[in-house]
Amino acid sequence: MADVDIRTLEDQNSSWKQTGKDLGSGAAGGIAQVLLALSCATSIFRNEGPLAFYKGTLTPLIGIGACVSVQFGGFHYARRAFEERNLKSHGKPGLSYSQYYAAGAFAGITNTVLSSPIEHKLSAHGGLLKGLYRGTAVTFLREAQAYGVWFLTFEYLMNADAARNNISRSEISTPKIALYGGLAGEMLWISSYPFDVIKSKMQTDGFGTEQRYKTMRDAFAQTWATGGMRGFWRGIVPTLVRAMPVSAGTFAV
Repeated sequence: MADVDIRTLEDQNSSWKQTGKDLGSGAAGGIAQVLLALSCATSIFRNEGPLAFYKGTLTPLIGIGACVSVQFGGFHYARRAFEERNLKSHGKPGLSYSQYYAAGAFAGITNTVLSSPIEHKLSAHGGLLKGLYRGTAVTFLREAQAYGVWFLTFEYLMNADAARNNISRSEISTPKIALYGGLAGEMLWISSYPFDVIKSKMQTDGFGTEQRYKTMRDAFAQTWATGGMRGFWRGIVPTLVRAMPVSAGTFAV
């Protein structure tokens, strides 16, 4: 009985250590997202010099680093839970792709608590909590869909490469990991961009008499009425251009 208790304690300690590593890896990926995005603005370099790229980076480094840390921590926590369940049920720990999606969606939902207040414009007239978490419902939808597809795409590409070349995932080269991460970033935005458009409209909306969108459904209806299908995809091209290097760097770090 004592041996069983010791093994259980060791397993718990190992799980916590792994979760800590996942959070650290996610934070590093989040920092990479900020730095890679900043380096794209070549005109700033010409006009203001190299230091201009890093003006005001402390806040996004901390905020986005925390968000990506939670994303990776949440994903790997859910992944390990699925592995334990699969091992007990089927004798094999490997996840199905629907489980990869569910683990990614769990990570996105977990991240919503941080991403809602970090991403959006606050107003002193709406109350602290109301201002911080306006648009949370559509943010839940966006985060679940986006990160479900993000992690699913990356895991699929990594597994397919390993199977195709008869190698382990750890043997896949860093450039390939970056490529697969970049493609996952493209799929993240393609799959969730309409939700992001609505989220942005609601989070930057006014308060009181200046409030334009009463509910998430109202925001969808007004966007459709004024812009049709194009209204949900306006601005997607520059977003996709930015997404490839940012997501590639996140996974390659």
